[in-house]
Amino acid sequence: MNASGTGNTIRYFSAPGRVEIGGNHTDHQHGRVLAAAVGLEIKAAVKKSGSGIVRFSSIGGLFPATNGTGGQFPFTATAPEEKSPPVTEVDLSVLEPLPEEKGTSAGLIRGVAAWFAQRGHAIGGFDAEISSTVPVGAGLSSSAAFEVLIGNIFKGLYGAVVSSIEIAKAGQFAENAYFGKPCGLMDQAASSFGGLNIIDFGDPDNTVVTPVIAELPGCSLCVVDTGGSHADLTPDYAAIPGEMKAVAAHFGKGYLSELQAGEFYGAISSLRRLGDRAIMRAIHFYGENERVLEQAAALERGDTETFFGLVIESGRSSLAYLQNVFSTSAPQEQGVTLALALSEKLLAGKGAWRVHGGGFAGTILAFVPDSLKQAYERQMCAVFGKGRCHFLKIRKKGGGEQNP
Repeated sequence: MNASGTGNTIRYFSAPGRVEIGGNHTDHQHGRVLAAAVGLEIKAAVKKSGSGIVRFSSIGGLFPATNGTGGQFPFTATAPEEKSPPVTEVDLSVLEPLPEEKGTSAGLIRGVAAWFAQRGHAIGGFDAEISSTVPVGAGLSSSAAFEVLIGNIFKGLYGAVVSSIEIAKAGQFAENAYFGKPCGLMDQAASSFGGLNIIDFGDPDNTVVTPVIAELPGCSLCVVDTGGSHADLTPDYAAIPGEMKAVAAHFGKGYLSELQAGEFYGAISSLRRLGDRAIMRAIHFYGENERVLEQAAALERGDTETFFGLVIESGRSSLAYLQNVFSTSAPQEQGVTLALALSEKLLAGKGAWRVHGGGFAGTILAFVPDSLKQAYERQMCAVFGKGRCHFLKIRKKGGGEQNP
């Protein structure tokens, strides 16, 4: 249902990007991840309206696209000569998915609004100016941050009593059903909660988020964008959950988290009919799922050396067992593998490095000591291009309303 009412007061909302620190490809098997919100954000200055229409434009170099963005990201760059960015309108009297809005920010807004309305929460129009410092396509989840932003705007303006995990679920629903991307819940949960958290998806109806209190003095998070294209990689991504689920199905289970590791290891000979890669990917899942807890424990006791070792171990498991560092359909294109190799040489055991996110192309995550920061950035940007290194700090506050 739509709620009426207007207001001239400008209110401010924001939502952060995120990084995945541990738990590579565990969330879709209802496993655990270690994820953090970061200081880069999408923010909005908002006025409530009684029109039932969401109108938004952008400042600061990005604007939400209203059609064809390749079906992957909701933002596209504004041309330098553009004086005033276009205004996009979303009429909330229609809450069904619209084919022409697939892959657009308009579709995300309509999807979040539909999630709220389906659960009896009031929704309504607003006017917003939106800006972003979350780089597009750099593996920092600009789309999830946008969804969490919109959910918090509806909550703040129209009084919905919803939790942080519910806002995350609204974003996931919008991305799956309206944007057309079959994502899990990790990105939205990390943005919605803020800080550093273990997120346990073992019970899909009761996602457990456990804060991890930790500091890494003298060290920075760095996401390196290798510039690789995700085009034509859908079969590679789809094969990972498909093969993991095939292993689970052998035992009559829906997901690997429902199957005990001992039972899996005791049946490997009979599992070979599914293909050895499926077995290797399941091996990765069981190791990575436990590694998340070990990483968090090391951080909380201040054992940086053990934590870095576990991060590197996670990356090597992704490389050798999960096998998502490059696509076998294009073996000459190995930007992620190259970035990992260069990181190992440049950091020389003084930090950590791993594939970040879905893999096959895109980004890596590195923990870079401050003493090596300039040299690391210089070398990586020389190889992958200017501006490809994004140094980050963990943001404690998740999505929500903020003071101007």
